[in-house]
Amino acid sequence: MKKFFDKPWFYRIVALILAILLAIYVSSNQQGFVTQGRREETLKTATKTQVIKAPLQVSVNTDKYYVTGYPEKINLTLEGSNALVTSTINTQNFRVYIDLSHLKTGEHTVPIKVNGLSTQLTYSVSPSKVRVNIQKRKSRTLPVQIEYNKSAVSHGYNLGTAKSDPEVVNITGAKSEVNQVDRVVAHANLPKGIDSTFEREEMLVALDKEGHQLNVAIDPATAHITIPINLSKKKVKINVTSKNESSTHVYSLTAKVETVEIYGDENTLKKITSLPLKVDLSGINRDVTKDVTIKLPKGVVKASPSVIPVHIKVTDTTAKKE
Repeated sequence: MKKFFDKPWFYRIVALILAILLAIYVSSNQQGFVTQGRREETLKTATKTQVIKAPLQVSVNTDKYYVTGYPEKINLTLEGSNALVTSTINTQNFRVYIDLSHLKTGEHTVPIKVNGLSTQLTYSVSPSKVRVNIQKRKSRTLPVQIEYNKSAVSHGYNLGTAKSDPEVVNITGAKSEVNQVDRVVAHANLPKGIDSTFEREEMLVALDKEGHQLNVAIDPATAHITIPINLSKKKVKINVTSKNESSTHVYSLTAKVETVEIYGDENTLKKITSLPLKVDLSGINRDVTKDVTIKLPKGVVKASPSVIPVHIKVTDTTAKKE
């Protein structure tokens, strides 16, 4: 066995095998290194397809014509190298449009066009055509009307004059539509039982005489609506009366407060000159101060103060005189 390992050819074979293994190892590492180093470049040049939403522009004389029927955005499919597709989407240096400059009023079906894209990209649009309606343009200025449910306001509260900011708006559209506009309305949805001033930004709509909404542009599209809701107040005198008196006693009643402020509907308050304050004398046989709650008449929401201290002086008529 020892003689076998001493043979020169044995060492030559071992050396050859080791050399082959080393060459395979180095080659595989070099290939891996090249793949890693070029991975980013490969990704950039790989083909990519992506669909984006692109705004559709309209080429037309907007001072003269008003166009309806076209979508705000269309689907644009881009195909090309990863880097080129990505940069195109990020920069948006292209235009998707329909050219109506050569057309007259009426309905037309027109192709969607794209320009500004690299020649190294392929693209498609969906839809490829759109149907539009070209009409003579017209503008008008109208005041904003405010509509709301008055019955939603809490009982006894006053409604002030509703205000809109802005008070007037500009409407623009096809001449045939603008001519039908009867009013521009802000619908204020008051919550049931509301008892404080209502303020909100409301969308505006243009309506015809039958209340149908019309397809016109309103500028601005919203208005800040304010509807004052409050209580009227009035100062009135207290009229002290009594009930359930004892036949054997004489009573003298003095309210610590002579007047109170009452709050409620303005028309109701105008009819009130004083408030009755009825004191129950049941079981009272000596001098005492009693807190009496004011009973509010219909249409009055509250009184301030609502509880009146009343001093009751009692004289016993059956007591023997000295």
